[in-house]
Amino acid sequence: MQIRTATDADWPAIWPFLREIVGAGETYTWPRDVSEEAARGMWLVRPPGRTVVAVDSDGTVLGSAKLVPNQAGPGDHVANASFMVAPAAAGRGVGRSLGAHVLELARADGYRAMQFNAVVATNTRAVALWRSLGFEVVGRIPAGFRHPTEGDVDLLVMHRHL
Repeated sequence: MQIRTATDADWPAIWPFLREIVGAGETYTWPRDVSEEAARGMWLVRPPGRTVVAVDSDGTVLGSAKLVPNQAGPGDHVANASFMVAPAAAGRGVGRSLGAHVLELARADGYRAMQFNAVVATNTRAVALWRSLGFEVVGRIPAGFRHPTEGDVDLLVMHRHL
């Protein structure tokens, strides 16, 4: 697997799994019916943000991540990131590889910490992955997410120093 900077040409491969993941309404705080245009604008970020893709040996996009400042101005030394793995590539280490890669990018870009503002508590695979990569739960928003099958569930704020 190779991780590289995403290009506009990668969008047609990202959009189907992004639409599926967001449409399921289980892990992202985005509108479930997000338009392709809106999603593209939110995912393919402009500098200082970065978007990357993980691709296999034949060029198939397996997942993607974006890295941005968590806040502006005096809070821009803390990074924020989002990750999506194509469901067909689940269980192949794509999320872990993207996570480790984005942490290194954040360090290289001079960020001093990374924070995730809204990890859905029922997304146990993601919570376990982030914990294994050194993140701690530093906050909890009770019933902050309307899960389509679990009802109102907590959102976690996760953080780690770089």
